[in-house]
Amino acid sequence: MDNFIDSYKKNLIQLIENIDNNKIKQIINLIDKTKGCIYIIGNGGSAATASHMVNDLGAGLTRRDIKNLHIESLSDNTAVCTAIANDTGYENIFYYQLKNKITTNDLLIAISCSGNSQNIIKAANYAKDLKIPIVGITGFDGGTLKQISNINFHTQTTPEQYGLVEDLHMILNHIIYSYYISTQKK
Repeated sequence: MDNFIDSYKKNLIQLIENIDNNKIKQIINLIDKTKGCIYIIGNGGSAATASHMVNDLGAGLTRRDIKNLHIESLSDNTAVCTAIANDTGYENIFYYQLKNKITTNDLLIAISCSGNSQNIIKAANYAKDLKIPIVGITGFDGGTLKQISNINFHTQTTPEQYGLVEDLHMILNHIIYSYYISTQKK
């Protein structure tokens, strides 16, 4: 067991050391330029990361009078997601929430470990067709989302290393959040 724990920690440290600071700066700059809503989408653990990002970058920054972002996780409304999935198919749960709502003033942040989830790709392609900027947050080999994103924060791992990928995605969230907190203190 110790070998597994030590290996996990070693792999996580290596992934942290390989984070591309320029990608994070690009994401922060894009968030700062966004005049409309920031929509975040993800499935499973990535949905939890999306919710956490809304908590930190939305409520966390607003209540501290640091930044007032209009930010929304489209994974959070179970009734809407399950109604769309039941009526039209799971691949549409984010697309239909964005359809005729998202504008060129908005930003789409799409989180997917594989980068190939059909519902994520359909929503991202819709946004791309409308010339809406897309931040892709991916893992494994990045899949389709890595290719269609304007900015991609990627964690390269072998398939099935969800824990490490999701750890890095949460670290990205906390770096961005902590950056805004630190700029308030200056």
